[in-house]
Amino acid sequence: MNGKKKFTISMISNEQSLQQNTTSNDQNWDAVIESKHSLFAINFKELWHYRDLLVLFVRRDFVTVYKQTILGPLWFFIQPILTTITFTVIFGNVAQLSTDGAPKVVFYMAGITLWGYFSSCLTSVSGVFNANAGIFGKVYFPRLIMPLTIVISNLMKFLVQFLLFVCFAVYFYSMGQIQPNLWILALPLVIVLMALIAMGIGLILSAMTTKYKDLNQLISFGMQLFMYATPVIYPSSAIPEKYQWIANMNPLAGLFDYMRYAFLGVGTFDWWGFIYPSIFAVVVLFFGILVFNKVQKTFMDTV
Repeated sequence: MNGKKKFTISMISNEQSLQQNTTSNDQNWDAVIESKHSLFAINFKELWHYRDLLVLFVRRDFVTVYKQTILGPLWFFIQPILTTITFTVIFGNVAQLSTDGAPKVVFYMAGITLWGYFSSCLTSVSGVFNANAGIFGKVYFPRLIMPLTIVISNLMKFLVQFLLFVCFAVYFYSMGQIQPNLWILALPLVIVLMALIAMGIGLILSAMTTKYKDLNQLISFGMQLFMYATPVIYPSSAIPEKYQWIANMNPLAGLFDYMRYAFLGVGTFDWWGFIYPSIFAVVVLFFGILVFNKVQKTFMDTV
């Protein structure tokens, strides 16, 4: 009996010693990996740390999109040219929509250039979770890298198409048909605002598409309708006076008016065309990042 008691006491002593050692080891870890559950836990410093990955993704997008095409990057020029011709024939000649006296070709090309960048960014960002579910589930990196990649990749396409627009604008300027002004120096701000608005709305929609796949179809259709609610193919002056307040609620309206006023010298533009889109861009991007940050922790369960 004494031997059994000694053995039992010895076992209890060993268990207590093991628990003490485990507790001691738990308190002396070199690093502790924990999940950040805070909605505002956004590490922007980490995004800068992964900047090389961002460059790699941008290069990948630029190379792979046209890698197996015959014309390659020439599609950057072909698409806006064909779209401009279509708009000129249908809306300019057939429908006889006003262009505020500007040549139809550069009028439509100005709108197409801006709209192409905005719609491409928003549509691609809204599907970022579904499109990258494979890589998101295998390796860790800041998920915001992918939306940023989309915005920068489309910016390269925009710059190529904008160069084409400038060539047409220079030609019509030499013919004395347009009158650019110093507002053209504000173009970088307009591009930034377009990118922020597209990214903010896209981030909000991306969170919704993880649960509701039908939204992907609705977004494509909705973008087509939204184009007609934005002065892409018509000037703001063509909107009846009683509906102007509705048109002014669109944060993109002022930016398209700017494009025509600065480069073509037609229409009107004021500071509110910058102030309102700037406020809207900050607000929608803020909420977009918050929603994106919340959904990225659990989206693999629903994708």
